[in-house]
Amino acid sequence: MSTIQSSGNAGAPLNLLLVGSTSRCALKVQNPAYGLCADGVNGVNSDIDMILHLVPSTGAVSLLSIPRDLFVPNARIIGANKIDAALYEGPSQLITAIEEDFGIPINHYVELNFDTFASVVDALGGVKMYFPVPIFDAESGLNIERKGCYDLDGYRALQVVRARHLEIQPDPSNHDPRSWPFEALSDLARIRRTHEFLRVLASKVAARGLSDPFTDQSIATAVLPDLTVDSGFSEGEMVHLARTFAHTQIGNVPQFTYPVTDVETGSLLYQGYYYGDVVFPVQPNGVEAINTIFDVPPGDSPFTGQKLPTPSSIKVSVENGTGATNQAAVVAVPLHRLGFDVVSTGDVTPDGPVSETVVWYGGSPPPPNGDWKSPQLAAAQAVLAELQGPAILGYNPKDVTPGAEVTVQTGTGLSVSAPVTKAPTTTTTLKKHSGTTTTIAPSVTTTTVYVPPGLRGNGLFTTPSSVNPTLEPWDPRACNAAGTGPA
Repeated sequence: MSTIQSSGNAGAPLNLLLVGSTSRCALKVQNPAYGLCADGVNGVNSDIDMILHLVPSTGAVSLLSIPRDLFVPNARIIGANKIDAALYEGPSQLITAIEEDFGIPINHYVELNFDTFASVVDALGGVKMYFPVPIFDAESGLNIERKGCYDLDGYRALQVVRARHLEIQPDPSNHDPRSWPFEALSDLARIRRTHEFLRVLASKVAARGLSDPFTDQSIATAVLPDLTVDSGFSEGEMVHLARTFAHTQIGNVPQFTYPVTDVETGSLLYQGYYYGDVVFPVQPNGVEAINTIFDVPPGDSPFTGQKLPTPSSIKVSVENGTGATNQAAVVAVPLHRLGFDVVSTGDVTPDGPVSETVVWYGGSPPPPNGDWKSPQLAAAQAVLAELQGPAILGYNPKDVTPGAEVTVQTGTGLSVSAPVTKAPTTTTTLKKHSGTTTTIAPSVTTTTVYVPPGLRGNGLFTTPSSVNPTLEPWDPRACNAAGTGPA
């Protein structure tokens, strides 16, 4: 497997890419509930992309999920797509996309498909979760008819983590799930529930006594054969990591979701093709989330842990990518005031009517194996840290203006850094869609979300998502020790 980064030394931080694959054709036994390969359900996507950050020297653990519909420049070898589409070209391409577009190094890769996920849960003896209200999801098969604690084997656990078209019982007298209101947020809601499931599963593993070598071996023997990993991730290293982090308090592990905004224009039109419903990354929220969860001080690179180059050392060009009058100059002036060496401004053909800003950089691509040292990536990270709105990194030397080290291709809703004043964003509403379908929006939470200037009142985008949303009243959660209610 290519582009796997070296951890450097035994106590250095490690990033494990955890992937949930939708490949039906890879299943040992075809199941109509998942869709049959023989019927043409043969796509290969990564429904779940999580980066598990481990620091063996301190025992610190954190988790970052990347929404499957996040549109990124390097998803495919030929260019942009949703991040979940990268897996179609193999695990190496998914790793490349994460390293190039997010600036996150990946040390090891672990993949589960539907079968292997269920097998791992069964090998651990299943889990018990509490469901506060009846819920239903026709696509995943999840059907909870009454509230209470449920024993979930691998098959039913898979229904929980796959559910992203959830319908929720509005009142106890309504027993027709087809008439229940749908939950909003789709994939973001599924990530929220998957994080809670992982907390419950990790608590189950801890309860089995992972520090006991006999138990260690039994778990390893049962679980490891069902994992698809990179060739450099040995069984011995996996068991060693499990023992190192055996006493981690799962309730204290930060579990973040990369912040995004939904594009409200229907199917995204990009360079002449339609890509369906997508979400764009949001800055500075995204940069701050990565720095926080990987414990990187502002001004340092999460890729190398070293200081980012000073603005004055970075030659930047700004290309107007929206067609809006004078946008390149409007962005170039504040970048110059921040100290960047702005060498040119210009125009490029817009990718579509709505677009994200891309900070293009060049240099050598990631090598087939081993560490990737890229001064150009560090320069692009320094520029991205000063942008606000839908913006992301992108590797392509051809998109960098000659004479520049970094090119900012401006997109919709872009602004350059301004004082960050965080304000709470909360909603509790029932919405009607298409005159027939009721959708339940998220309830009020204690989280706060910063809305960049270019997104405030901009009808093209939704409010940025929270990086750490709390559970909603209908979400499943851990059972208490007696198995009679919530923990």
